[in-house]
Amino acid sequence: MRQWVSLVATCVLAVSALQASSAAAAGLNNDAKMKVVVQVSDDDPRKWQMALSNVKNIQRDLGADHVEIEVVAFGPGVAMLKANAVTAARVTEAKADGIVLNACQNTMAGMKLTPEDMNPVVTYVPSGAGEVVKKQYAGYAYLRP
Repeated sequence: MRQWVSLVATCVLAVSALQASSAAAAGLNNDAKMKVVVQVSDDDPRKWQMALSNVKNIQRDLGADHVEIEVVAFGPGVAMLKANAVTAARVTEAKADGIVLNACQNTMAGMKLTPEDMNPVVTYVPSGAGEVVKKQYAGYAYLRP
């Protein structure tokens, strides 16, 4: 009987350890924040609206305090970060919610855009594509709506 109790106890401990390691691997049972990089390289307002809805839903699902989200715009997507873009209000709202919104300086130079043309909440990276690669290398989950 003692062996049976010992075997059951060992199985319970093994299952508990497996569950804990699975949760930790998923980023759900530790203090580390989950990280997501969102690429937007289209100037289609519907894609931008979808991207901004995605980041809001990610925050709602995972908890804003448990996830770090960066949106990286390059190519035609940079146009949606301009001060007068149809997405300007939602971009400002996303920033207020803690989302980092990066515009590619390479694209801006090619489009002859300056920071004065951009939504004031926007931050800048030298290369949008390079930033996405860096973030993925650093362990960020990648999303492209």
